[in-house]
Amino acid sequence: MKKIFARKYLGIPYAVFLLLFVVAPLIVLFYYAFTNSTGHFSAANLIGFFTDSNTIGTLFYSLMLALAVTVVCLVIAYPIAYVLAKSGFKAKAVVVMLFVMPMWINFTLRLTALKEILTAIEGNLAFHPFINSVIGMTYDFLPFMILPLYNAISKLDGNLLEAAKDLGAGDVQAFLKVTLPLSMPGIVSGVSMVFLPAMTNYVVLDMLYNSTYIMGSLIGSYFSAYDWHGGSMIALILLLIICVFTLISGSAEEDEGQKGVLL
Repeated sequence: MKKIFARKYLGIPYAVFLLLFVVAPLIVLFYYAFTNSTGHFSAANLIGFFTDSNTIGTLFYSLMLALAVTVVCLVIAYPIAYVLAKSGFKAKAVVVMLFVMPMWINFTLRLTALKEILTAIEGNLAFHPFINSVIGMTYDFLPFMILPLYNAISKLDGNLLEAAKDLGAGDVQAFLKVTLPLSMPGIVSGVSMVFLPAMTNYVVLDMLYNSTYIMGSLIGSYFSAYDWHGGSMIALILLLIICVFTLISGSAEEDEGQKGVLL
């Protein structure tokens, strides 16, 4: 009698899930992206994306906003993760949890509270839309940068730092030559977890009165106008950008991991 719960059968629910909620939507996305209103094949949507100043400007604005948020998160998160990982505080896991606890609160409530604080400081949020968006996204995504950095730094072998100092390296040299390179997988992971969502998270912009579109809001505007073909093409190009970025970051993380093993 064959085993009912063989390993190959356990993968059936996952395969069905992938077909229904990943493969099928992608097929629909490709269909609308490369067809016109009559259902015939057309490359007009692809050409229109790269010739329309609105879509290109939105893409560059999204990239600049995501890059700024990622850099700010990294600058803030690395010292926090380093101090927590290297400190002798017995309950440092509790401190890490304090940085994660805001994520347990509803997203809308957190942004509403932040909006009230910024309004009290600035008076009118429309005066600094880009800066306010960076602040809002940094507040939202900072834990996603702290956690991978903390995990990477806390796993570093302290003997390597002692060996570097025995060889004459100062604290700064030991950090630049040992700690920073070996924590690079955590940096790459944190950058991926912050940069990609920051390109599409238009809710922060809407709640902080930033009228500028980013890729997520641009896609939503196309579908709201019932232009499924143009919206699908923009979504497909954004998906391609995310896949390329993920492949590059994954390769970089693997290379840094191999360097760490060699060290």
